[in-house]
Amino acid sequence: MSGHVIIAVSGKGGTGKTMFSASLIRILASTGADVLAIDADPDSNLPEALGVPVSGTVGDVREQLKRDTAAGRIPPSANKWDMLDYRIMASITETRDFDLLVMGRPEGSGCYCAVNTMLRRIIENIAENYDYIVIDTEAGLEHLSRRTTQNVDIMIVVTDPSKRGILTARRIVELSQELEIKFKKVFLVLNRVREGDLDRLELDDGLEVIGIIPEDPLVSSYDMEGRPLYELPEDSESFRAIKKVAEKILSL
Repeated sequence: MSGHVIIAVSGKGGTGKTMFSASLIRILASTGADVLAIDADPDSNLPEALGVPVSGTVGDVREQLKRDTAAGRIPPSANKWDMLDYRIMASITETRDFDLLVMGRPEGSGCYCAVNTMLRRIIENIAENYDYIVIDTEAGLEHLSRRTTQNVDIMIVVTDPSKRGILTARRIVELSQELEIKFKKVFLVLNRVREGDLDRLELDDGLEVIGIIPEDPLVSSYDMEGRPLYELPEDSESFRAIKKVAEKILSL
């Protein structure tokens, strides 16, 4: 694919999508490409998986702007969207390998419509600055119904080899079709696959498997120790499998 490529990583909670996202970001960045990682899951641990400390989120920026407006610190004539855009750009964490933007969550109860609207706006405004944007989406199907992933080029659905995981993956594809959200490519990645799992899986033609990641005790070990999954050894089973997926993406 020419130009910038927007990749969304989706799936049911607990399937390893954040682990996959962290390694994919690492591999894409290793090619010398400009990569923006976006943590769009309010319950995600992408910064921890990447080993990057983050001091603020887009949700924090929005809430502070609201407080500043209410306190009269911002003139009524000021363009709030321009101020929001400026503050969001300033909240991007820059590392040697990639940039990271964390969406976070708004304060209090209520829907995430405002934060999701900002995510779409952010992607529209800064996509041209990067070769790849990798979005670790919130678990489940909500990002589709809120259309936060409507401009995505590649949707990667990560699932474990459970029947429920495959059902969620199939539902993501079906819902995107119902909502007329058109991705250039939709791929399935099977994670935590053990011997014999593939023999009992029932996949249909609508789910194109781009990668199979075997059960890797090292991932569990890193999680238990709180070590960044971004630092998984290159010869680990999971990293090697994700590298094959990345190579297929790079060849599109």
